[in-house]
Amino acid sequence: MDQSPKRVRKAVIPAAGFGTRFLPISKAVPKEMLPLVDKPVIQYVVQEAVDSGITDILLIISRNKRAIEEHFHPIVELEAELDAKGRTEELEQLRRLQSMARIHFVWQPKMGGLGDAVRFSRTFVGDEPFAVLLGDTVVTTPEESKPVTRQLMDVVESRGGFAVALQEVSDDKVSRYGILGGTEVAPGVFLADQFVEKPQPRDAPSRLAVSARYVLSPGIFESLEEVGPGKGGELQLTDAMRALMAKEPLHGVRYDGKRHDVGNKLDFIKANVEFGLAREDIGGALKEWLKSLI
Repeated sequence: MDQSPKRVRKAVIPAAGFGTRFLPISKAVPKEMLPLVDKPVIQYVVQEAVDSGITDILLIISRNKRAIEEHFHPIVELEAELDAKGRTEELEQLRRLQSMARIHFVWQPKMGGLGDAVRFSRTFVGDEPFAVLLGDTVVTTPEESKPVTRQLMDVVESRGGFAVALQEVSDDKVSRYGILGGTEVAPGVFLADQFVEKPQPRDAPSRLAVSARYVLSPGIFESLEEVGPGKGGELQLTDAMRALMAKEPLHGVRYDGKRHDVGNKLDFIKANVEFGLAREDIGGALKEWLKSLI
């Protein structure tokens, strides 16, 4: 039997959480549908997957997240109106959105942790490695760099096992993240020997924090079954990943770029300012307005 690493073709984007940090707006509007300037957060995440070479994407949503599903489906009446008014640019934007990839949906009926959300992708994934991108986090990289998901895919496709994205954090933020320790086996690529969830700085094996992007092997599903519910009674993906390390190599990829965790109010506002400043159409005016405030 061929044991060589397989190509990564599929991605899973968990987006079923309540978004309680954004109440009251998240009661009716999914936090993943909040805009960064004029595109919802989830569209940036899907675009990263597409730019990485992913062809099939599974979005894991819940009953109150139908707006996400509707965003990626065509609205014939709207397209006809844009066409009739000669608004070809907006029409083409919509059509590109609807043809980005083969996008599928599944409902997570009850919130049970990130591991539980990933568990719902088992039929979709089959026996292939797959990417996981958190639906409320946008990760940007310099123009000359590959998307972070693509960097992880390259490592898994060449080395096997599974991989996580890493960013170095300061001591005061170590206890907020899963921290990876290991040996650098290629520039920016680490073979893990430790994976500690939210350690105190004195107990952390490094300052390399797991950063919202993963490429997992199908072995993760057996590990999820083996570890069972963890902290808070939820099925924790990190627990399953630590168990899987005993069977398959885990690599971490330190990337150049920035993580925009738009699941909280302050970082959401910061991200909108940064994305707005980068826009040719409004960046200059926004910069001048910010100067006037200061």
